[in-house]
Amino acid sequence: MLSAGMACAGGVERSSQSVGILFEEGTYVELTYGSVDPQVSGIQQSEVFNPPQIGNSTGDVSPSYNSVSLGFKTELTDKLEAAIILDQPIGASVNYADPAYAYGGSTAQISSNAITALLKYNLPNNFSVYGGARHQRAEGEVDLFIGYTMQTDVAQDWGWVAGVAWEKPEIAARVALTYNSAITHSFNATELGAISTTFDTTVPQSVNLEFQTGIAADTLLFGSIRWVDWTAFDITPQIYGALLGSLVDYDSDTITYNLGVGRRFNENWSGAIQVAHEPASGGFSGNLGPTDGYTSLGLAASYTRGNMTITGGVRHIWIGDAITQNPVSAGTTLGDFSDNTGWAWGFQVGYQF
Repeated sequence: MLSAGMACAGGVERSSQSVGILFEEGTYVELTYGSVDPQVSGIQQSEVFNPPQIGNSTGDVSPSYNSVSLGFKTELTDKLEAAIILDQPIGASVNYADPAYAYGGSTAQISSNAITALLKYNLPNNFSVYGGARHQRAEGEVDLFIGYTMQTDVAQDWGWVAGVAWEKPEIAARVALTYNSAITHSFNATELGAISTTFDTTVPQSVNLEFQTGIAADTLLFGSIRWVDWTAFDITPQIYGALLGSLVDYDSDTITYNLGVGRRFNENWSGAIQVAHEPASGGFSGNLGPTDGYTSLGLAASYTRGNMTITGGVRHIWIGDAITQNPVSAGTTLGDFSDNTGWAWGFQVGYQF
């Protein structure tokens, strides 16, 4: 649940796509709610049109947002287990509400929902293999200060998941390596208010390495490393692309590191602390995503009574500094986005049947 810090992860990521629920005992269900409030603002460094002027502020361009996920896991036989996960894997919201900045009046949104069905088969010697299918829905819209608008329909497409894990229950050790395939959406779009066009966008492939182990009585070390192929992500509507190139793209893939320690205090209470870091890519960031990497620190507490566990957590995020490119002067900095931060909080309710 501490992964609420995905708020500022690379690309348009909003889910870590963890398969941890597959390793819960018996039949288990969990509901997770998260709220993220990033504060992202910058200062104009060059002119696009005159006015606005150099030195003007963007104001806060990143609205807060909420997310909900649901997971269910059960044992089918002594060797075969199944899980279903509902989440929102990608998303974005940008609003240049302050007209004093060159991009004033520009807005953009991306939203998605996904359902992932997984099967896990338990092998000898504490190994297991798992895999399944992911069905994803996505849509987006943009309204730029130059008068360009674009809205898509809801595209629905499929991907797949595969992985392998090793466990040693005596010391609560587990290592799980998961591959998530790319999903290519074919969008029907309306550009400039009335012109019907089509374009494809690929939500990129990713690899997760999740691990945990007991390091002392009632003490657990846990973490993850996640790679995402963001250089494969590109939004280029037909009319916009013919005139100006890509609306959104990325020059670098991302690797995100998480490491934490959990401690059980008694039969009811436990807590955890977790740090996360995503290195900056450098170069220009997009005007519709003016961040570059992040570092975060999170705290969580869990209360268990009977078969139910309730967890609450909070995370502070130091958002990576970014510069954006002037759209009419290639290689020139338009905005300098520095010293930005954010908060994320959430809770999770899990029940073991």
